[in-house]
Amino acid sequence: MARTPTPRARTPRPTSPDSPLLFSTKNDLPEETRANVVTLLNQRLADCIDLQSQCKQAHWNVKGPNFIALHTLFDEVSGDVEKYVDTLAERVVQLGGIADGTVRSVAARTQLLDYPPTLSAGAQHVAALSDSLSQFGRTVRMGIEAMAELEDADSADILTEISRGLDKWLWFVEAHQQG
Repeated sequence: MARTPTPRARTPRPTSPDSPLLFSTKNDLPEETRANVVTLLNQRLADCIDLQSQCKQAHWNVKGPNFIALHTLFDEVSGDVEKYVDTLAERVVQLGGIADGTVRSVAARTQLLDYPPTLSAGAQHVAALSDSLSQFGRTVRMGIEAMAELEDADSADILTEISRGLDKWLWFVEAHQQG
């Protein structure tokens, strides 16, 4: 019986010294565009992973008269943000990039404000989480513009979907500050 040779994995290569490593793909976006998109999406990925951890921090530690409502809300926000994480990471890989989502990498790259670890009152968590949702929403909208300039409509569409979701969750969280 003839042995079939084991295929060797292709090694990614940078397009330039400052570019991310890219695997070969038949995706028809130019390699330079893919490299730029991968860099931008990995930055949003770091922020998104950080946002998800902040949602869980609020979920686990909230206290006060609105505990169950906020505990449930923060977990629902976290669930959707987790889907955004996966969507961003998968788009990076679709373009031949490497999704960079380790805890150490995210901690080094996130642009979100630090989430205060000692918060407990519901109003404190609402204020902190609404700040992070707003900040991430702003950077996602900036990413939509960047994707339009790079002529990657698919990545712009992904970021638009995320932006719509973030705006909804920001509304839900901020509603606990208003009234």
